[in-house]
Amino acid sequence: MVKRVSFMGADCPVARALDVIGDWWSLLIIRDIFDGRRRFSELQLGLGIAKGMLATRLRDLVERGVLTTMPASDGSAYREYVLTEKGSGLFLVIVALRQWGEDHLYRPDERHSALVDAETNRPVDRLSLRSADGRRLEWRDTWIRPRGVA
Repeated sequence: MVKRVSFMGADCPVARALDVIGDWWSLLIIRDIFDGRRRFSELQLGLGIAKGMLATRLRDLVERGVLTTMPASDGSAYREYVLTEKGSGLFLVIVALRQWGEDHLYRPDERHSALVDAETNRPVDRLSLRSADGRRLEWRDTWIRPRGVA
């Protein structure tokens, strides 16, 4: 088995982010927690993931500050997994992946879900990158500038 390489010391923030959430199980766990699943058994059943693999992923996400545990909301002896502020910051990542999947991985006649505004029940707008003055930017319109360089 190949040993996992850590990217936490990488210069690239994308590489560092992938070090924390870069496997599909972690992102699917985070997606399910956004969707309201909180308990180990709910996550395991919904994802169909092996219990040992789920326990490992949850432990890693807690250790990395993406999730925390708290007593179950129903007062039982169970613990629930909840997103930290760091974890909640992944919402746009999940939405971006969802929208990319909707655009590229479904046939036009294939049924799929839609993300809707809870207040209006209408589909949310597409994510887009905007400049400080409001212009829509594509990848060709950007570049990476090292910090500390004017």
